[in-house]
Amino acid sequence: MTLPPYADLLGLVIEPADSGPPLLMMPFAVDVMGRPGFLHGGAIGGLLEMAAIASLQHALAEESNGDDVQIKPINVTIDFMRGGREKETRAGGIVTRLGNRVANVEAHAWQDDRTKPIASARMNYLIVRG
Repeated sequence: MTLPPYADLLGLVIEPADSGPPLLMMPFAVDVMGRPGFLHGGAIGGLLEMAAIASLQHALAEESNGDDVQIKPINVTIDFMRGGREKETRAGGIVTRLGNRVANVEAHAWQDDRTKPIASARMNYLIVRG
């Protein structure tokens, strides 16, 4: 799986899942810090977007017949629920609809407890099949 270069800037690590799409982990570093003691909202948004892309790539690989597929973002909506603290942050995506031309994806980011997300996102992607 290949993520966009922004994933490297955030220091994202792909954590293999037993089944389903992979989870992404963003270690805390000065590069992703906003105000003292907290993650920057843009870093959280980037993590969510990369998790959505990873889950969409996973879904496309499962249904693909070898076609070259490109995904392009249409829109992104992020809900910030609580501040991200100075610790590892994980995110996972769920493809809620995978059509021929458009995909809808949700992503959730958490720190200590997956049931208590710090942010979530809804994203729509254009799918260009080659």
